[in-house]
Order: sequence, then structure tokens, then C-alpha cells
Amino acid sequence: MGVVLMTAYEIVEASEKQIKKQLEEVDNLVFYNSNKVLNAFKQNEINERCFDSTTGYGYNDLGREKLEQVYSDIFKCEAALVRSQLVSGSHALTVALFSQLRPGDTMLSISGLPYDTLHEVIGIKENNSSLKSYGINYKQIDLINDDFDYEKIKEVLKTNKIKLIEIQRSKGYSTRESISIDKVEKVIKLIKSVSNDTIVMIDNCYCEFVSKKEPSEVGADLVVGSLIKNLGGGIAPNGGYIVGKEKFVNLAGERLTLPGEGKEVGPTLGINRMLYQGLFMAPRTVGNALKTAILTSKVMEDLGYKVEPKYDDNRVDIVQNIYFNDPDKLIKYCEGIQKGSPIDSNALPIPDDMPGYDDKIIMAAGTFTQGSSIELSCDGPIRPPYIAFQQGGLTYQYGKLGVLKAVDNLLKNK
Repeated sequence: MGVVLMTAYEIVEASEKQIKKQLEEVDNLVFYNSNKVLNAFKQNEINERCFDSTTGYGYNDLGREKLEQVYSDIFKCEAALVRSQLVSGSHALTVALFSQLRPGDTMLSISGLPYDTLHEVIGIKENNSSLKSYGINYKQIDLINDDFDYEKIKEVLKTNKIKLIEIQRSKGYSTRESISIDKVEKVIKLIKSVSNDTIVMIDNCYCEFVSKKEPSEVGADLVVGSLIKNLGGGIAPNGGYIVGKEKFVNLAGERLTLPGEGKEVGPTLGINRMLYQGLFMAPRTVGNALKTAILTSKVMEDLGYKVEPKYDDNRVDIVQNIYFNDPDKLIKYCEGIQKGSPIDSNALPIPDDMPGYDDKIIMAAGTFTQGSSIELSCDGPIRPPYIAFQQGGLTYQYGKLGVLKAVDNLLKNK
């Protein structure tokens, strides 16, 4: 009797039956973080006036000011800068770095090489507007076995004057594990015990509401992220955030706008309601993205592919890695994700050059908001081992449908 081949639908349904425990754990996390958000809204007495708009300079924007206080309460920190003028997570990180560092200062990355789009910001790749071009030095310590090199960090701090340490929690386009909140807490304790004045800045992109704690709750001085990722909830049209200690956040505000005015200016141009509503929905939306990632991990593992993290691993961010070891399979999977998208489902993603990246990038993203990665999207550099980095899913059901299309496209193009 011949082998009966399963359809994509049958494969996904069979895998889904094995992840009920993990999906239930996500629901518990969503409930916890929803309570955190609701309490912050109530504590700050958010009302309809907060949805009003400002133009021009943006003076006396009640909604903007209260939103930043809500963020401060959620992150349990002193101050927040939450602005549509921050056009991306990379831009928010750039503002944060330039606001704290001065010529002659040294920044240290202790999570290895930062994300590709920061290479020209720092000066790893030459650019006349980089930190390096302003006389700011860069040092790097790589991770060891997916953990910090604690001894090397201690040694560098004792022998060098380090102004700022940058930690990127999510893996970016690398094969390392993302960095848990427990590891962040442990390394911050070490840093502060050796050099208390060193600023610890966390790149928190993709990680918000994936845990019960945020880095500012375990000693981080600055935490930075994007509103077209987790905290925008798929509703915010753009924006970024910088939260942490007041003196550092105020410097970031003056770098974003101008010295002397800082956080006092910045018109909201009618998007306050979307920023509030996106944040309100963010715990649930992040939960849907996590469920989609868990399902993807189980399905692709059942199909014989290497995946990171595995479906039953503890998760730090919403990103799912799938190792294809074949450029054609990576491309076919991304094509399937595009076919399962609500926007531009008829488009064919092809690898191409993108600003800030050295390799050609394949990117499937049929999203309502350009570049949104809390919406189901999948991308990766065309380089060995040909990994798909999938993230997002506004609802679990839409995420499941997207995965179905991707698997179906793979099976049809074997």
C-alpha cells in the first residue's frame, strides 16, 4: 500500500492538537499583562479628552503627557518618551544613543553584534553621520553559549571607562537565543556592582509583554522599542518609545526635538486614540503572535525542519526561526506567508537589497502598517543557513491561516 500524503491542513491540525498546554499558558500571560495595562489606564484617569489632537509645536498635549505616564507605570520607571516622531525601533535606539554619548565616550555591546540597521549608526560600517564620526568609541563582547560573558564584562569595566552598555534582547538576524529577563537582571547586577555610573540601555524590540517583567523593573536605565511591534498592538500607525530614569529620558527628548524644549513639544496630529487603543490591545495581540509562533514551531518541526525556539521552550520574544538550509525553500515559505496576508496577497516577494543590510533580504509582509512586525510577517537574509524569521499575527486564527498557506506553498513546490 502506498504512502498517504497529508495535506497542509491535516499537518497543521495534527500539530495544533499537541500544543494545547502552551496555548493555555499564553492565555495566562495575556491576563496578567492585561491587568497591568488596565491598572495603568485607571490610575492615570484616561478620558476622552486624551484623544484630542495637537498641531504645530504640540504644547500642552494632555493625551501625549498622560500616555507617557501610562508607559512609565507599565514599565515601573520614572519617565517615558512615546512619540510618533520616532519612526522605528532603530530610530528610537539611535536617538537614545546619541542623547547619552559624547565625543570621547565609549559604548559597549555585551550581546554581540547589534542588529544590521545599527551598524552605520555606530560606525561598524562607515557612515559620516555615525557615532564613530563624532569620536565615540565602540567595544563589543560576544555571548558565550547563549549567555553573557560575565568575566569578560567585569574585566572590561574594571580596565575601561564605559559610558553606556547596550543589550539587544532579541536575536535579530542571528542564530543565538534571545535574552531572558532573568539573564538581563543578573548581568545588570554585575555591571552596577563594578561600575554603578555606567548607563545600561536595553533594546527591547519584539520582547514587550512576552514576560511578566520588563527590563526597567530589574535595573535597566533605559529601555527602547517600537510601536509598530508589540506595544502598538497592530493599531498604532507608527512610533517608538524610550523609557527609564528621568534624567536619561529627558536627554533623549532633547535629542529628538531640541535643547530647552525636549519633551514639551511634539504634536500628536490625531493619533493619540490609536496609540492608547494599540497599547490597550497589546497584551492580547502579543499573545496571538506567541500562539502563532508556537504553532509554527510545532508544524515545521513535525515537517523535519530545525526550529528555534521549539514549541515548548520558554519564549523571550515573538520571533520564530525556521532553518531551511536552502534558499529556494526559504523563498517559497515567505511566498506562502505573503499569499496568506490580507494586504498585497497577490504580490510576489523577491530577494532584494534593502537600506541598512549587507545581504539581499526576502520579506513577506502583507500588513496594514508598512513594516509592522506585530502583524504576521516573515523575512530573512539570503545567506546560509537560510533562516526564515517569522513574527506577528494579529489574531491566532489569521496567524494559523498564514502558516497553512506557507506550508501548502512548500509542499506544492518540493
